[in-house]
Amino acid sequence: MKIWRGMLLGFWMLALAGAAVAQAQSTPPAGGGAPRAERFDPEAATEAYLATVSPQERARSDAYFEGGYWLLLWGFLYELAVYGFLLASRLSARMRDLAERATRFRPLQTLLYAVQLILAMALLSFPLTLYTDFFREHQYGMATQGFPAWMGDQLKGLAVALVFGGVALMVLYGVLRRSPRNWWLWGAGVALLFLIAGVALGPVFIQPIFNTYTELEDPSLREPILSLARANGIPAEHVYVMDASRQTKRISANVSGMFGTTRIALNDNLLRRATPAGVEAVMGHEMGHYVLNHVYKIIFYFGVMLTAGFAFLRWGFERAAARWGERWGLRGVGDPAGLPLFAALLSIYFFVLTPVNNTFIRTAEAEADIFGLNAARQPDGFAKIALQLGEYRKLSPGPLEEWVFFDHPSGRNRIRMAMRWKAEQMGKTK
Repeated sequence: MKIWRGMLLGFWMLALAGAAVAQAQSTPPAGGGAPRAERFDPEAATEAYLATVSPQERARSDAYFEGGYWLLLWGFLYELAVYGFLLASRLSARMRDLAERATRFRPLQTLLYAVQLILAMALLSFPLTLYTDFFREHQYGMATQGFPAWMGDQLKGLAVALVFGGVALMVLYGVLRRSPRNWWLWGAGVALLFLIAGVALGPVFIQPIFNTYTELEDPSLREPILSLARANGIPAEHVYVMDASRQTKRISANVSGMFGTTRIALNDNLLRRATPAGVEAVMGHEMGHYVLNHVYKIIFYFGVMLTAGFAFLRWGFERAAARWGERWGLRGVGDPAGLPLFAALLSIYFFVLTPVNNTFIRTAEAEADIFGLNAARQPDGFAKIALQLGEYRKLSPGPLEEWVFFDHPSGRNRIRMAMRWKAEQMGKTK
């Protein structure tokens, strides 16, 4: 859990959605060679690809990904404990009182409270963040960043949270104070607007804070990508490379943005580890998200989920405040001191809906996989990238395990999809 994600409190789902929309990390891709025979068997070809991963590599990947299941639970409980501490200790109420003493202007009071709370959350959540995002990533060989550089990125994220979170909370609480009856509905609308703003502005203004983007110069790579974009109606004239290798060994790419901010980007790890055919195949998957309007579909989906979530907030907040509000020093729904309660309730809501949200996103990823196979026509490249993504994603989960925890199709299912596509194209399916 990144520090700055924790900072956004009730708006952490925007980051989730932004991440879902702007960064589809796994993709079809690279060149390779699955077994060919007179009668091509997709299942045998799938098993042949999986067999190229050693038992030691498989065990390491499984341990990393399965450990994430427990981190999901412990992170959720840790957040609830932090929010509970802020309320029960009346620290949240004292921060509100301090903001009120500093100014009489209500929006500014909310901003000053938000700054205090974001900083408090950064401090209280730092031990878990340090373990999950730094020590554990190095333990499994995923990270490349030393502690000073990593800490620098955390501080940048904190600054983003202070600006974005502060403004968002000012607007949100302005709405809550003016709509005491329908605050949950207007609040969902505000959250959705900030979600859309994050998706539109993130690629241009937020992501470059953490990484340097340069234009892809190699015409042998750039031109096929732009040709693929033109063929699929994507309005892009440039391809950008992100220096992700300064932070991680993971491969990724994306076609992100909206309202004229669309940007095609891939990270330098992908350029180094995949063949040109593989890079083209990855971009075919990413372009699938754009052509299939996944950004708008996901925004609509999370708009519905946010509306339902704010309805749950209304139900939960009213009952909790009636029982413990006086003890916690809360004055009502328009009181910023109740923000930790909002955040706790939203954490519960989205934790329970983890399988539902994962299934929605996983379905979109599978659709982009199929689009990419048809656009780039690189089934073996797709399979090889699926194996590379398997370095930190379990390759062969059980059906229930995949339904609950996977926001992308498993490596086995992606390779099987590619081999079925290949078999149909060869016209030699058993």
